[in-house]
Amino acid sequence: MEITTTRFSLKELYTLKSFFLMILGVMFAVLALKWFMIPNKFLDGGVTGISLLLHEIFHVNFSVLVLSINLIFFIPAYKYIGKLFAIRSFIAVVFLAFGYFLANLLVPEAEAFTKDKILISVFGGCSIGLGMGLVIRSGAALDGFEVLAIITTRKSGFSMSEVILFFNSIIFITAYRVNGIDSAMFSIITYFAALKMADYVSDGIEEFISLTIISKESERIKSLLVNDLGKGITVYKGERGYLPGKFEVRADCDVIVTIVTRLEMVTINNEINKIDSAAFMYTNKIKEVKGGVSKRKSHH
Repeated sequence: MEITTTRFSLKELYTLKSFFLMILGVMFAVLALKWFMIPNKFLDGGVTGISLLLHEIFHVNFSVLVLSINLIFFIPAYKYIGKLFAIRSFIAVVFLAFGYFLANLLVPEAEAFTKDKILISVFGGCSIGLGMGLVIRSGAALDGFEVLAIITTRKSGFSMSEVILFFNSIIFITAYRVNGIDSAMFSIITYFAALKMADYVSDGIEEFISLTIISKESERIKSLLVNDLGKGITVYKGERGYLPGKFEVRADCDVIVTIVTRLEMVTINNEINKIDSAAFMYTNKIKEVKGGVSKRKSHH
């Protein structure tokens, strides 16, 4: 008897993985909305916050609000950011709206997990942030404010953080007018818990760092990084010296650049100090790494 096996291409596997991450992220977001935030009249930032606020004021169905408001932002995303991103994001929001509708249909009178405002802010915020982060890792967005921030940043001199903070400030000021100062302040805590969790999930535990090293023992450090630690390196030819009072004193040198993770930095720093305690090193945080030796550790 002949046994047949099914093989997936890398593209198909990536699609399956993305779909799984999207569904899992939507489930966490629905959990936060249904059992933490909406029963206790807590808000988040972005389109979700606007939808929650309008739901509270006008009693319009939340699923209808979050779907229709996000649609306004994903239409320009189709043009300015990319078709695949816009389509994936729209699908994610459809799942969110349907998921919350289904949760209400199946468990209409469900009570909130807790009435403690601190627990709601922290666990509700972390849950929806976890959902948003997983959706981001799937190649989509669960909130149209990110699209608005990208487009506004391109058209103005403001950063994405400044744009998002400005629009969210309007939401929280409105929340203060509607539900009082306590609700507004706890909603801010919820938003920042969600923001930090989303960043943590989307960036991954192994945050990538660009490490630059200048040392008189450059050959030994190159060998350490490549042969002992298995890192890929790039070497630039430069000059060292130019110190105050000794401007004329200079020498050719190699500038070594490599990509490491936050978890590897302590070990690498200790090993380099054994070779040259006077080595000049500095780091830059980077958002994503693709290709090269580092791809073995990349989760993106």
